[in-house]
Amino acid sequence: MDQHKLYRTIRHLGEEHFLTEEQMLSYVLENIIANEEIQVKGGRIWKLDETSGTYGLIHQVGEMDLISKSFRLRVVEYPLFRLLHKKGTILGNETNRYLRQKGIRHYSATGVGEKVQWEGFTLYQYVLAINAEFMKDDMQYALNIIGAALSSALISRRSANKAKLLEADLDKAREIQQSILPAHELKFDRYDLYGISVPERIVGGDFFDYLQAKDDKDRLGVVIGDAASKGLSAAAQALYVSGALRMGVEYQTKISTVMSRINDLVNRTFTTEHFISMVYAEFTASDNGLVFYANAGHSNPILLHAATNDAERLRATGQLLGPFPTEKYRTEFVVMKPGDFLLLYTDGIVEAANERQEMFGEHRLIHLMRENRRCTPKELCQAILQEVQTHNRLVEYSDDKTLVAIKRSR
Repeated sequence: MDQHKLYRTIRHLGEEHFLTEEQMLSYVLENIIANEEIQVKGGRIWKLDETSGTYGLIHQVGEMDLISKSFRLRVVEYPLFRLLHKKGTILGNETNRYLRQKGIRHYSATGVGEKVQWEGFTLYQYVLAINAEFMKDDMQYALNIIGAALSSALISRRSANKAKLLEADLDKAREIQQSILPAHELKFDRYDLYGISVPERIVGGDFFDYLQAKDDKDRLGVVIGDAASKGLSAAAQALYVSGALRMGVEYQTKISTVMSRINDLVNRTFTTEHFISMVYAEFTASDNGLVFYANAGHSNPILLHAATNDAERLRATGQLLGPFPTEKYRTEFVVMKPGDFLLLYTDGIVEAANERQEMFGEHRLIHLMRENRRCTPKELCQAILQEVQTHNRLVEYSDDKTLVAIKRSR
């Protein structure tokens, strides 16, 4: 018997579409019994019940009387089952009176699927039992191959199912994260805004938002943040903080108070290493161009003055959110005049490295702002992202990248 061919045949049978593992195993068993090369009379599939320490009958086929579905094989009465994890297949003489009455005299038992621990013993989740007039050594070799092929098919099936579930979870996580991000473009009074977030993974820890209370249309809050962790953990933090911010703004709480309360919530909810950096800026519908802001340990936003082409950095007014529960956050202000650009960004922009480990850096960012100072916020963000991704293109690892550009139009 060609062992490799047998393995491929069984593996191929196991890769057919089935609703359950039991259906797959039953189908393969029927094909084994029907195979003239293997020369067996009948077979059964047994499944381990860990709570009772017994194997229950899943399926039977072949020349023998039907075994009751309620019949159980007790592990303690079949010590050979406890050796399957070492040998794969064991040949034996049937000693159970009930099974002998059903015509089973000689049998083989082959372990199939994953191994589990029960009462200190290593057992297979399934056992494939075959009965024939005579059990030859080459039969044992063939059954070992069948067991290996079926186990491989079962594990592949479970991995595929887990991957589908994970993919569904990630799709849901991405959907939730996208729900906390606003529309890219916004116009508020004299200001044009554009924001974009590009996660390094399917989901990320960067976020931005435009915040406005229902009863106050004369103020607009703009926030950008970066959770220190990665993936789903970071996305959960971002979702948590974004929700808390929206609630705070709805109650028209002062910026410094909002920041302190968010800091306290992050400290009490997440561990020390799961901190967040964040900038909150508030714009008003007035012609004086006052912009109030608080910076909790975040990358310094850059204000490019149209009249002088000078770049002003909005430095931190407090420490990171989370590790320091008693931290107080100052509120500062700047003045934006017509044509001025304010750029909020996360460190995935300036810390994007090329193959020589050279960071993109703040100087390149300011240079791009000056080159594109007459553009729209959308055009500026797109130009920056393109340059950063070109700079970072040959490096496997990169961070989330988020930008929010605000231009005073008049």
